[in-house]
Amino acid sequence: MANNNKRKMYLRLITRSLIRRASRLITAVLAIAIGATILSGLVTIYYDIPEQLGREFRSYGANLIIMPSGENGINENDINRVKNLIGREKIVGFAPYRYQTIKINEQPFLLAGTDLEQVKNNSPFWYIEGDWQNVMIGREVAEVLNLNLGDDFKIQGVKFGGQAEASNQNYSAEENKTRDFGSQYFSEKLNVKGIITTGGAEEGFIFADMKILNDLIEDNFKADVIECSIIANASELENLTQQISKAMPNLEPRAVRRLTQSQDIVLGKLEALVLLVTVIVLIITMISVYTTMTAMVAERKKEIALKKALGAENRLVMSELLGEGILLGFVGGALGVFLGYEFALRVSLNVFGRGINFQWALIPVTIIVFIAITVIASIMPVRKVMEIHPAIILKGE
Repeated sequence: MANNNKRKMYLRLITRSLIRRASRLITAVLAIAIGATILSGLVTIYYDIPEQLGREFRSYGANLIIMPSGENGINENDINRVKNLIGREKIVGFAPYRYQTIKINEQPFLLAGTDLEQVKNNSPFWYIEGDWQNVMIGREVAEVLNLNLGDDFKIQGVKFGGQAEASNQNYSAEENKTRDFGSQYFSEKLNVKGIITTGGAEEGFIFADMKILNDLIEDNFKADVIECSIIANASELENLTQQISKAMPNLEPRAVRRLTQSQDIVLGKLEALVLLVTVIVLIITMISVYTTMTAMVAERKKEIALKKALGAENRLVMSELLGEGILLGFVGGALGVFLGYEFALRVSLNVFGRGINFQWALIPVTIIVFIAITVIASIMPVRKVMEIHPAIILKGE
């Protein structure tokens, strides 16, 4: 009971002391809250930024290429296993490609069967005139064939197994001329839904949905290469390629290191920037708290001298002042956590156009950090209590 009364009296003394010095209280709380806002905001951004930045870097193209190690293509079972090994939540884009040589007006072109929606996820920087659907042609192809959006064009090619039959060595050249290969070839009219401009090799390709190509050549799904865009840094990507190689020896994964290394460089610089700003903010906050506590001790010299004259020990007076500092740190830190989230949210929306997740663990961490800062910053001013001599101060000397 006695301890409870002492605790209540202690809290009452701290509360009344702070209320009497409202202006000092507001200044100190604002200083701590500003520091806590910047610190918690930067930490929130830093923890969420790898994913945000990773998604931004994914707009520059795939960072993992998977090819078959032998002559056999990549089937659907292989694709599902690869997705599971990568982790579907990390996949931004996953586009398998199957290539087939075709002819248009007796000119050879390369038709790429793929998932156009996943290609869009992998390469959003492609400029598309028209829509991402069904059949798209590169700008070079459009210029060579004089094709525009909505135009039809006729393609011809060899069905699955037809090439081997057409080149059968059991027949003479003269016999091959007279044989009917109609069943070995396909002829189909396609419609231009989109024209691709990239400034790269893609402008020389014709792109179509994988199902269209499979139906034309009358074969089941089989990919020649897979372009993956996944959220991972350089080390994670390297581990992933090794994992796929061990689990699936029929595949040969290759990391596009330029993209991941650039991402790691940016993240490293961001980490250094966050660390530097954090140190500066903590130092400025400590200076602000130190100045405020020094002023509070100077203002209360007579009050402290009177308490000491009435029998209060230095330890008791110092604990009271430290208690005030702890309360300031708690209030300022708690206020700064929520203001920091708002700050981080605005930065993320303006820079990346996406929201940001609130880090609940920051609440206790930020409060504890700023309580510790206020205690450390208050130690020197509070120690000056021991230098106060009641007789000298109360005499007015």
